[in-house]
Amino acid sequence: MEMNGIYIYGFIPNFYSDEMVRSLVNTGIYTISYQNISAIVSDRESVSFDFLDREALGHLLVDHQKTIEDLTGKGFTMLIPMRLGTLVSSNEEVLKILANGHDLIIDTLSKIEHMTEIDLAVTWADFPATIKEVASHPEIFALKEDILRKGDAITQIDQVKIGMLLEEKFKAKNTKVELDILNALSGFCTDIKMHEVMNDQMITNSAYLLKRNKKEKFEEALDRLDEVYKGMLNFKMVGPLPCYSFYTIEVKELNLERVLQAKMELGVTGSSSEAEIKRAYQEKAKEFHPDVNQGNSTVDHFNQIKKAYQTLLEYLEAANLASKVNAISMKNEKAIENLILVKIKD
Repeated sequence: MEMNGIYIYGFIPNFYSDEMVRSLVNTGIYTISYQNISAIVSDRESVSFDFLDREALGHLLVDHQKTIEDLTGKGFTMLIPMRLGTLVSSNEEVLKILANGHDLIIDTLSKIEHMTEIDLAVTWADFPATIKEVASHPEIFALKEDILRKGDAITQIDQVKIGMLLEEKFKAKNTKVELDILNALSGFCTDIKMHEVMNDQMITNSAYLLKRNKKEKFEEALDRLDEVYKGMLNFKMVGPLPCYSFYTIEVKELNLERVLQAKMELGVTGSSSEAEIKRAYQEKAKEFHPDVNQGNSTVDHFNQIKKAYQTLLEYLEAANLASKVNAISMKNEKAIENLILVKIKD
């Protein structure tokens, strides 16, 4: 199999020992360095990840996370993950990412130096029993009694009403439990990210950013929660982990044609600062805002202007990272073509 791509797992500072770095060679992983930071990479066959099926993406995700977690287990604890599926064609492209993102990477490394991530999924231990309990809520019981007094049978519309009220009470119960969990754990964390729950049985799916020396206290708080709820909840804790949910680097290539089009749409010429771009956007937005003007074409035009504004802000951010100049210049098309935006994934 021809290896003609370089897959990026993440970034580390260059203060780790040569012996630690050499230990990676036998794993097929190596580093590409720029100044005082390095990318951790491996050779991989070039492939378009956008067209991979679910199973292939699942294998990629497992490999990506396992590699990063193995690295932290080996002692590379200051490691910023790269977005899943970042594959470039050459060492030069890796160096370009390192150069453009240097200040951001250094700043982020300082933030995660003593931090770790704990992921927590909480589910009902006996889901059918929980639903049965909610179904016995006084309001639901009263609604059923009222329906039965009005007729001999429960109609389809009545079933919908009961179902909606059951859903409302179940969500309220989940919300209360989720708040109990957050209140019990938030004091040990510096940040919390809420993820989408996977099914109705899951109450909360969240990530907690905390100092490594707080992990034991965090686990003790979980144990106390388990005692309070007397086995009604299942707590699945995963960690300590790299700070995936809070600090993952992504790279966005800036399209020359789209940047120039955005400039035309906002009427930006020459060299413009962020404030000037914002003023141009506000003037155009007033002209085409749906609250002021009616019609689908107006809405479409307004959305185009918003996209153009975002494109120019991204270009300005990338240009600033590359040159430290807080203004956007459209004169050098080659410069635009060579810019990439390195940022923390939203």
